[in-house]
Amino acid sequence: MRAMSAPYEFEMDLRWSDQDLQGHVNNAKVVTLAEEARVRFQSFLDRATSGPPEANRVVARQEIDYHAQTRYAPSLTMQVGVLRIGTKSFTLRHRGIQDGAPVFTVDAIMVNVDGTGRSRALTQGERAQLEEWSWPD
Repeated sequence: MRAMSAPYEFEMDLRWSDQDLQGHVNNAKVVTLAEEARVRFQSFLDRATSGPPEANRVVARQEIDYHAQTRYAPSLTMQVGVLRIGTKSFTLRHRGIQDGAPVFTVDAIMVNVDGTGRSRALTQGERAQLEEWSWPD
């Protein structure tokens, strides 16, 4: 187990197509940025455990809070961590930061599904891995 003091963090380059006519990142693109952050986070976890994920995961619900305008020009620092772990689901928090301040937060409820598309309980191994990435209070 690793000691956790902050969520998984990385720099994300913004694409020209992410902006609107006013030079801000379009609000709908925030969903795409959160998706990309989730994929990078999952890829990082897969490499850390030397294996493929134990499950297919789907987004069951997503909430977005916009704290400030996200500008196109600067890069974006993304943070991803686990906010809550349930029996069959967990909540990932994604935070976008520019100039040291949060610009948006996306909370996504993730559900593991089996081969038939039905939700299934998290395994002990999955729970342990997720607990290592708990979002700091």
